[in-house]
Formats: sequence, C-alpha cells, structure tokens
Amino acid sequence: MNFSIRGQQIDVTDALKDYVDKKLSRLEKYFDAPPTSEGYVTLSVVRGLHTVEVTIPLPGVMLRAEDRSDDMYASIDAVVDKLERQIRKHKTKLNRKFRQEGSLKTLFTDEAAAGLVAEQQTEEDHDDLEVVRTKRFTFKPMDVEEAILQMNMVGHNFFVFSNIDTQEVSVVYKRNDGKYGLIEQTESDSY
Repeated sequence: MNFSIRGQQIDVTDALKDYVDKKLSRLEKYFDAPPTSEGYVTLSVVRGLHTVEVTIPLPGVMLRAEDRSDDMYASIDAVVDKLERQIRKHKTKLNRKFRQEGSLKTLFTDEAAAGLVAEQQTEEDHDDLEVVRTKRFTFKPMDVEEAILQMNMVGHNFFVFSNIDTQEVSVVYKRNDGKYGLIEQTESDSY
C-alpha cells in the first residue's frame, strides 16, 4: 500500500515518513492482496496540537481516521488503531451479512468490496451559500444498515445512498441523541 505523506506547517522528516509507513503497513494484514489505490496522510501542527489525518480510498469503501495529541508519534499510533478498529468492525458486519460468500479476509479484497458503497457529498459555505466542493459517486443499491455502516466509516454525520428496498435515493443521518434517522423521497402532486 502506497501513501502520499504531506505536512502542513511541519517539515515531514525521513524519520516521520518511515514511522508512518511502518505503522500503516500493519493494515496490510487485513487484505488478501495489497490495495492498489494510494492512501493520503496529512501531518499538521496547529497551536501545539499534532494532527494526523489518514484517508484510504478503496473500491467501494473509504477508510478515514484523524487524531490530535501533544505528540506526533502518539497521534500516528492512535490513527492506525482507529483504522484497524474500522476495518475489523466493517469486516465483522459484512461477514454477518454475507456469511455464505466467503471468509472475513476475502470480504475485504478489491473484488468483494467493489461497489459496496456510494457517497455523494457537497460542502457549502453557509455565509454566502457558495458551493466550494462537489463530489460525484455512482450509487450502488444498499440497505439502511449498510448505509449507516458506511456513514460511520467515512466519519460523516449523513450518508446519501440508493435504497435497495425502495429503489429511491435516501439519506441516513446521525441524530443528536446518538441514534440514526432516515430521510426517504416521497411523491408529491405539488410543491
């Protein structure tokens, strides 16, 4: 697995690069074949807090974790631990759902993971309502439980998906009470 490592307001030394590569290579044990996509690591220091953000785009799944602490090496360790927990949680839920299709490891290969998730995200500047970023994804039909799992894996508080039961675009979201909500499209005669 290859990673693009960059620093914001910090010089990324060879020692830091080696440490990141060594720690993130622990994730390879969760895959039958090393993923071919490139992961992104951003190291930054803001007001004394050392932040590490890792994004690993895989076919059908986006792994993302972030951690802040007073020590860059501790932040790197914590991010890798978070990514491992995400992978184990995802594989356990998928195994429960698709038990007949293979083992835990084979569920997370590129072929098995392809098309399991689709996400569309738009970030807006609320002050002047200007769209500053647009993402486009192909929707793969999934059930509500799988959409919630994918929302949690990407670390967002909502997730847009094609509902396999209704064949319509739906949105799951995390409520303030920690539970989940579902927004479904309905037909209307007039607006």
